[in-house]
Amino acid sequence: MKIVTSLSFKGECRQAFDFYAQVLGGKVTAAYPFGDGPPDMPIDAQYKDWLMHCWLEVGDQALMGADIPPEFAPNIDKPKNGFDVTYHTEDAAQAKRIYDALIEGGTPQMPFGETFWSPGYGNLIDKFGIPWMVNTIPGADWQPKQG
Repeated sequence: MKIVTSLSFKGECRQAFDFYAQVLGGKVTAAYPFGDGPPDMPIDAQYKDWLMHCWLEVGDQALMGADIPPEFAPNIDKPKNGFDVTYHTEDAAQAKRIYDALIEGGTPQMPFGETFWSPGYGNLIDKFGIPWMVNTIPGADWQPKQG
């Protein structure tokens, strides 16, 4: 069984998933534009290059995405909220590298650093408007710095 987060975009799905593949070391294994759909599909021709389905494999994990025309998602331009895509690793240096890559062109919400629960954590909104949390899973002997 696998639970996969599906992300919605307004014409940037392919660009976002290529970026995520590069940052996360994954591979886009499916990217189907609306223009390849059935000829009677009720979609405006201006969206023919937008993706109706995209799939990114990262190890045994995945992200799914699509471009959603505004007539089907009237709130697509509003900030995404109520969820975060979360990246977990046991390697603090790797977590920092992922955070730094995802923040490029985005907005930090909490700068990456040690917390009371993790040797390295940060959250951000990437340049595509997607909220992320990047978390280092502490080792059994890890203790937060006293301060």
